[in-house]
Amino acid sequence: MPPPEFTIAPVAPAGPGLALVGVGPGDPELLTVAAVRAIAAADLVAYPVAREGGEGMAAAIAAPWITPSQRRLPLLFPMTEAVEPRRLAWRAAADSLAAAVAEGLAVVLLCEGDVSLFATSSYVLLALRRFHPACPVRLVPGISAVAAAAAAASWPLALQREALMIRPTPEQPADLEALLDQAAAAGVVLALLKLGARWGWVRPLLERRGLLEQALFARRVGWPDQRIASAASVAGGEAPYFALLLIRQGWPAVLPED
Repeated sequence: MPPPEFTIAPVAPAGPGLALVGVGPGDPELLTVAAVRAIAAADLVAYPVAREGGEGMAAAIAAPWITPSQRRLPLLFPMTEAVEPRRLAWRAAADSLAAAVAEGLAVVLLCEGDVSLFATSSYVLLALRRFHPACPVRLVPGISAVAAAAAAASWPLALQREALMIRPTPEQPADLEALLDQAAAAGVVLALLKLGARWGWVRPLLERRGLLEQALFARRVGWPDQRIASAASVAGGEAPYFALLLIRQGWPAVLPED
């Protein structure tokens, strides 16, 4: 299949249309002004749920900005590695959202974090472009968990000419070893998402390489039970799915003087 074509669209006028809205990692106060305005202007607020009857994390984050008069539309996105259920869910969501816009409604689809970074809304956007190309869509970016974690820890994410790599945690230790070697050689700061059960082998690997003190562990960023700590202070065992690591293996040559 050829890659989709993209154009830079102007900000959509008020009225019927769809806005994909990033609501940040957890704290309702981290919504942007643009996100709050988009939600306030919506007739219909759609949001992902992992199971029938679930509330959904994005809806929980945005709850202070949603009014009782607004219609709600939970969209089922099953948490599975199987391909076909996910494809069907993206298509069904695109169909439902496009139908609501065709009714003349202003619609928002809430997305945890940012709408373009490892986001379910990105797949919905591609499905809309393919099956409902006439549906007006705009994107409202959100604060990512990576940026929020670095800010919460007063941790410089990237400096000067440093590169930043954001990716899911590798599945195998050998892949992480190779990634760390590559990052160290190139002066790249790593942000590893979806840590989960991998923490059980990631922690001893980082310890062997002397990197625990230089790594930041973040769990449930922006939520009341968030944990932001040096990776050295976090015990082994399974970490929640919504945990990440920031790994710095060095500093630029030019820094503020002592």
